[in-house]
Amino acid sequence: MKKYLLLTTIALIASWEGKMAYAEAPFSFSTTPGQLPKNVVPSYYDLDLRLDPQALLMKGHEAVTIDVSSPTRSITLNQAGLQIFHVSCDDQSAKAVIKDDKQQTATFRFVHPLRRGKHILRLDYTGPILDTPNGLYHDDYQDAEGHTHRLLVTQFEVADARRMLPVWDEPAFKARFDVTVTLPAYEHAVSNMPIARERAIGAGWKSVFFQTTPRMSSYLLAFVAGDISSVRTESSGVDLSVYAPSGRQSQGDYALHAAADILPYYNDYFGVRYPLPKMDMLAIPGNYQAGAMENWGALTYIDNYLLFDPKNSTPYTGEMIYEVVAHEMAHQWSGDLVTMGWWNNLWLNEGFASWMEIKAADKFNPEWQLWPRQHATREATMAVDALSTTHPIQQPIHNVEEAETVFDNISYGKGEQVIRMLEGWLGEENFRDGMRRYMRDHAYGNTTSQDLWNALSFVSGRDVTNVARSFTEQKGFPQINVSLTCHNNKGIYKITQKRFTIHDRNAQPLFWDIPIVSRNFYGKPQTSVLKGNSSLSFIGSCDKPWIFNEGESGYYRVNYDKVSFSLIKKNFNALSPVDQVNILGDQYALFSSGQKTLDFYFNLLGGLPDSQKKNISLVDEMFDRFTELDQFEQNKASQPEFHKFVQRILMPIFQKVGWDQKQGESELDAIMRPRLITMLGLAEDPAIIQEVMKRFKQWSNAPESLSPTLVGPVTLLVARHADEAIWSLLVDRLQNATSTEVKLRLFNALSYVTNPQLIEKTIHLAYSGVIPNGRIDRVLAIIGAHSGDPQFAWQIIVQHKQEIRQHLTPDAQNVFLADIARYVGGAEVISDLKEDARQRHNRGTDIATARALETIEAREELKLRAVKQFDAWEKGHEQ
Repeated sequence: MKKYLLLTTIALIASWEGKMAYAEAPFSFSTTPGQLPKNVVPSYYDLDLRLDPQALLMKGHEAVTIDVSSPTRSITLNQAGLQIFHVSCDDQSAKAVIKDDKQQTATFRFVHPLRRGKHILRLDYTGPILDTPNGLYHDDYQDAEGHTHRLLVTQFEVADARRMLPVWDEPAFKARFDVTVTLPAYEHAVSNMPIARERAIGAGWKSVFFQTTPRMSSYLLAFVAGDISSVRTESSGVDLSVYAPSGRQSQGDYALHAAADILPYYNDYFGVRYPLPKMDMLAIPGNYQAGAMENWGALTYIDNYLLFDPKNSTPYTGEMIYEVVAHEMAHQWSGDLVTMGWWNNLWLNEGFASWMEIKAADKFNPEWQLWPRQHATREATMAVDALSTTHPIQQPIHNVEEAETVFDNISYGKGEQVIRMLEGWLGEENFRDGMRRYMRDHAYGNTTSQDLWNALSFVSGRDVTNVARSFTEQKGFPQINVSLTCHNNKGIYKITQKRFTIHDRNAQPLFWDIPIVSRNFYGKPQTSVLKGNSSLSFIGSCDKPWIFNEGESGYYRVNYDKVSFSLIKKNFNALSPVDQVNILGDQYALFSSGQKTLDFYFNLLGGLPDSQKKNISLVDEMFDRFTELDQFEQNKASQPEFHKFVQRILMPIFQKVGWDQKQGESELDAIMRPRLITMLGLAEDPAIIQEVMKRFKQWSNAPESLSPTLVGPVTLLVARHADEAIWSLLVDRLQNATSTEVKLRLFNALSYVTNPQLIEKTIHLAYSGVIPNGRIDRVLAIIGAHSGDPQFAWQIIVQHKQEIRQHLTPDAQNVFLADIARYVGGAEVISDLKEDARQRHNRGTDIATARALETIEAREELKLRAVKQFDAWEKGHEQ
């Protein structure tokens, strides 16, 4: 077992080494990766589907127009879990239908070869409507009166369209779709295109005919049906709708208005108008694994990412809805209109949409300060990207299991950060014009990253390829080393680079072409490119610092030497908040990598006056660091001293914010409030705990007495030391909640319990049906990270892992234990995780396990240093 996992890990890591993962060319259908033969290509599907929501069965008939490029006696396409029969091509019946369930394919063999040219493939099939949130599945939910409803939903990315129809289920096989669905007459049906017509079929049934889609990839096909209603508007000539379970549709107004703002902005930015006649956004109540999905013209969202309920939603929920709407709408161009050729370029979809969501949300809501707050995304991404088990943004993907593993911080977070850096280097107009050219040249087609670099290079006149590829085709990221030499009050700053790593003693030395934004203390920002193993020099002052990575727009760390850092420290309070937070993040990262001690971070933070600490990005930075350090201090003798330190830092900020909303206060204060209460409560601040207990008692008698913003921190802190009675009260409120937002808020509170019996009951509750299947793996990860006894929680989860997996999608089954283990750690966890990977023996589990094992080792090493160094710093600080 140990040898097998060791070899698996080595093979995994070795496949990612090398200066560049591979040198990519512009998109070519014939050479793009994939598993299906390319001699038979679909151009049009005519799909007739009959659905029985009660029996959970579907029957389908399909006529597919195909183009055959060379004579063949066989056709291979994708299917998963379908029974296929009556297969013919033109007037020739198939002599054999060969299913390969492992490869998820079906091959049809014919006696006579199919000649070059167009043909019509016809077939019938049957299949199940699934329980787990992938393919075509059912979502059972309760309304406010306690009545159960059933919604039919599709979720096809990465490769689950094959669970609803036999299909060429790879992104490069674009085609048009005509969809007809027969279903109970009382169901309202939505698909990618508007309804062309409906026809009654017998007693209680109807057929719904949808208009033909544009040419698109199969994973973007969508269908939703049930008791749903909508709110509507029009923007830029497009019909916009938000659908929700009937009775909740008015909660879609907020998202609808956001979409109406964003659509004309995107039309202008991309230089190509949204090409469909309508855009429907559909709220899926709870049982939705993806979070949100960009199906062209029929965008689906878990309901708490789309519906804003003034009675229960928080300001943070409003921000999240706006950002997720902006993200999925950006995909209508980057992902739908222009689609990556294969999953090795997933980041072209997700990294770009992650960047664009912030750009759009910031444009319409500048008071949210979203770009400075992206510091949290940057830090989380870099923490993963510094480990040996990271991967390049672009990497070879051999199959669907591997494709599922790249929906991670690298594709999303690093992709976003690299695009932001490139825009800052090229300038907003050049970058926008390059995107317009890219969209215009590749509309309705597929691309690789090189197609984007070519468009940006053509417009800007710069060699974008070398800079961009150094960040997308090799793993990890650089560290800028700054040295200062002073002579006659003239300072010469020299910068060089090396690879930044954490817990990677055998890291391969790599170099990047780095766009660097810097400024002297009084000057304007200037841009330079540090190329490979070279250096750059800047002439400045010896009494004021030179700031590198000004505005935190670059994807790299900065390490100032002793002389240059002394100027940073001396003038730290005069820097902008974004530069302060950036430098703090770098100091903590340098501590994590073993290059600096923790006191560099604490001394900068402690030196800030209280008047400067009430800043949302700084509060986020402290919240994340203090949470991690408190986990390291758990059950240590020094934890009470750490709690006192947290109280000293955060209480002055909280006193400015207060418990209750003030007239005219900013939204950022409303977002800071629950975070400050939570962290101070976890640090056992007596005044906070006393007020929490008082407000919880009021809430338990009158739920409306507590604002939605305070329900989360108050219930969490009470649950931390809950007895059976309090636990039961929280569970009762959870079971009676109809909103996913409220359910997850209350379950998050329960995840913090410390009593072992209640930990076990909470784990069983997670997969009892009260939490939708699509969120079970996530809430279990929260229990693992935050319960009072993570080791005990792990034991219970492992005992019931097979029961839990029955509720999860195939991808979630592969990764859910690894996602929990990385924040629990310990010898037993490592042993259990390795044994589970050995038993499952698939690529997705192997990759997730390798990453989790390294995270555990890195955190254990960091914990030892953090506890020791905080103790030393605190003692020195007291003196």
